[in-house]
Amino acid sequence: MIAQVIVDVLNSNVDKVFDYKVPDDLSLEAGCRVVVPFGKRVVEGFVINIKDFSTVPNDKLKFITRKIEDSALILPELISLMHFMTERYNIKLVDALRLFIPSELRTGKIKPLKKIMCILNENLDLNAYEMSLRKNSLKQQALLQYMKVKKSEQQSVLNQMFSAGAVNKFKKDGLFLIDEVEERRRPEEMLIIDKQITLTAEQERAIKQIENFENKTFLLHGVTGSGKTEVYMNLIEKAVLDGKTAIMLVPEISLTPQVLGNFKARLGATVALLHSGLSAGERFDEWRRLLLGEAKVVVGARSAIFAPLKNIGIIVIDEEHESTYNSESNPRYKTHEIAKFRMEYNKCPLILGSATPSIKSYFDAVNNKSTLLEMPVRTNKKEMPKIQIIDMMQEIRAGNGSMFSRQLVNDLYECLNNNEQALLFLNRRGYTSFMRCRECGYVAKCTDCDVSLVYHKAEEKLKCHYCGKRFKALTVCPQCNSSYIRQGAIGTQKVVDEIKIIFPQVKVFRMDNDTTRNKNAYQKILEEFSKNKPAILVGTQMIAKGHDFDAVTLVGIIDADQSLYQSDFQSTEKTFQLITQVSGRAGRKDSIGKIVLQTYNPRHYVYKFSANYNYKGFYEKEINIREVTNFPPFSSIVRILITDEKEEVVRETTIEIFSKLGELKQKYAENFYYCEAMKSPHSRIKNKIRYQILLRFTKIKECDILKEIYEIINQYKNLKASIFVEINPMNLS
Repeated sequence: MIAQVIVDVLNSNVDKVFDYKVPDDLSLEAGCRVVVPFGKRVVEGFVINIKDFSTVPNDKLKFITRKIEDSALILPELISLMHFMTERYNIKLVDALRLFIPSELRTGKIKPLKKIMCILNENLDLNAYEMSLRKNSLKQQALLQYMKVKKSEQQSVLNQMFSAGAVNKFKKDGLFLIDEVEERRRPEEMLIIDKQITLTAEQERAIKQIENFENKTFLLHGVTGSGKTEVYMNLIEKAVLDGKTAIMLVPEISLTPQVLGNFKARLGATVALLHSGLSAGERFDEWRRLLLGEAKVVVGARSAIFAPLKNIGIIVIDEEHESTYNSESNPRYKTHEIAKFRMEYNKCPLILGSATPSIKSYFDAVNNKSTLLEMPVRTNKKEMPKIQIIDMMQEIRAGNGSMFSRQLVNDLYECLNNNEQALLFLNRRGYTSFMRCRECGYVAKCTDCDVSLVYHKAEEKLKCHYCGKRFKALTVCPQCNSSYIRQGAIGTQKVVDEIKIIFPQVKVFRMDNDTTRNKNAYQKILEEFSKNKPAILVGTQMIAKGHDFDAVTLVGIIDADQSLYQSDFQSTEKTFQLITQVSGRAGRKDSIGKIVLQTYNPRHYVYKFSANYNYKGFYEKEINIREVTNFPPFSSIVRILITDEKEEVVRETTIEIFSKLGELKQKYAENFYYCEAMKSPHSRIKNKIRYQILLRFTKIKECDILKEIYEIINQYKNLKASIFVEINPMNLS
């Protein structure tokens, strides 16, 4: 018998399937991890297939050394997914396989947690044994009385409560039987009581339509507060009752405690959590519960799409428009495409849910590539919060140089005096975005990255948000010794400082990447905020979606223009989505909410559509622009990123690849719109020089062109620079 093995080695030269002989005494199946001889080394590998014969001469074949685990860890479905991903994204086989199991399992850093249980041996004459104990052995007597009631207990607990000596005596005498059991490490979740909810007519209609179809994609377009989550929960509950499993994806880790709490209130221990914020032990045990069938539903961020679930009955991608569903580091992939593969494999429905669907998803729905379901009314029947647009240029002319408009300050006073809560949204962390010398123009930049350093006042540090390096904050210019240092655009830290000056008696919370680094930090901030009234929560896009705060009646958008003028064809789409999502956090219960949107360009069309929550109007405007300019969804964009520590290597590799792509462009001349090479906007990250080639071509020949692009790229793998390919990237920097 022959096993086809992919060795767990990151090297393009060995990124292939190797045949190994299976010893007669070894039971093996596809999906097992094994140890194999490889050259002069012994390495780990993944078995992806078992076959009867090999085309390799018998004397060249080596035997598998041993199995690592007793049973397979990678499902047949995921092995099929591996083949899809390597063909679609041109990634290494082993890169795909590594996505399917916890990294700590591969490195051997984590194992099942075992606990020793002491079980009272009731076959013995307990009364006689008690009589045999010395009268002054108080701990032994107390231990026996405790175990007569408890029957079994963890040995470490008994050692702590009584004494190790007493426990060891009872073990030696046969009074305690010993059993080793596996203990699951479980993540915390928000405590939520399951509420009996009467479904609206729109919710019932959506559930019935989705229930009636298998192997189909649905776009659930519902305004914020329309009850999309309840639709998901009902459908997932029905799938579990039918003996199936389910995947529920959310875009941010900050949303998982609340979503997990909701699902556990409804479905109990059948729900598991997977995301990068868990401890290594928690992530390993939750993954094991899913693999062993102890859990039927996984809730998590992007990586949860690879959960080891069989017989999937439904897949949900909530806030489907979010860019976090696209992996922007190796291996690069798109969660939507992985979800569609698993949908087709399991013949189950896939739900894409959003109040502001991506242009592509809505385009697919209106062109019958998926089914559009709409929920245009909030479950509380309240109107959407009113959005008031404030022209910050007029504020400056009126003598207000503050980051807060007069209207926002007045509305905050009213909100807080009514014992309510407010959110202040700014999608920029830190105190200020840069430090610059007013005399010579010097800007503090990272020594390893071609980006300005962000000032963090609390630590008096300048930080690089790309590589994490820290530097002392500037007091004098290192170039001209001037002490006139100017700070750049404001961040969330400065917003908090300024708001505390205006409202010194009010509790102010901050939620961004800096305040949520510690385990369960998201949950603690959200729980503390929900307990305090009045209160203000300042945050980045973490606070913009999914959260359900009953007492929030006011949302202030400090700088609505921030995402509007990025060099990205999707900038208006992202701006509309952020405004709509953060606006939806207000007025979710009894009070009608209010939004104060601050901008320096109030006449831009994106604000007109946002103020009226007019998604369809915005879509029609945006899709017309995309069609005229030949941007997605009417075309495909491919970004080829070339990196290395030596600029001459990157430049030469880029020139060679670009030359060959020029030949490809000529071959498909009528299909190409654009093909250019350039330095990346961030031309150096972590001391690596970055060049990129951007291509844009019709979708008609996408598969053929992609295949030939990969053939060109593969000629340069492992020869010089590192090369990565992204299809329709969300970020070109």
